[in-house]
Amino acid sequence: MATLSYTTRRQAVEQTFPLAVMVIAPLLAIFIQAYVPKIFPRFAMLDLPLVVTLYFSLARRSQIYGAILGTSVGIWQDALTQLPLGINGICKAILGYMAASVSMRLDVDNQGTRLLLVLTLSFINSVLHLCVMRWLLNVHQDWSWGMEVLRAVLNTAVALPIFVLLDMFRQRS
Repeated sequence: MATLSYTTRRQAVEQTFPLAVMVIAPLLAIFIQAYVPKIFPRFAMLDLPLVVTLYFSLARRSQIYGAILGTSVGIWQDALTQLPLGINGICKAILGYMAASVSMRLDVDNQGTRLLLVLTLSFINSVLHLCVMRWLLNVHQDWSWGMEVLRAVLNTAVALPIFVLLDMFRQRS
């Protein structure tokens, strides 16, 4: 497990990544999410673009960056799926902003904190998705609390190893 220590709050805020990682990781998550569920339908329970959005929003600690990343990742995800364009963009923009806001107040390098944040934000993603579909598009979907909790738990179980993997690419300043 990677351990980082900071001497000042400013050092905690200044976490950067190579440009290639910041471009390839979201694109890879979007393409995996768009094409793998066609082969393995149960894979649709996971939301890899959400996991990547949460990671970079938590690591960068910038609400503007989190919202922009969430919007762009969500719109690209919508473009490659059958959802109306903007549904995931709205949800992921809100969650990117929320994750960055929380990361400015909490130590998000702690695995326990990450676990709780991803679990909570993944469930909030399901609620936001439901609200946008019902209230903005007037599309009623079947919604089960148990299934959405299971989805949040699965996203969290996948997110923690991905977070550790992406932590290896952090640039130390």
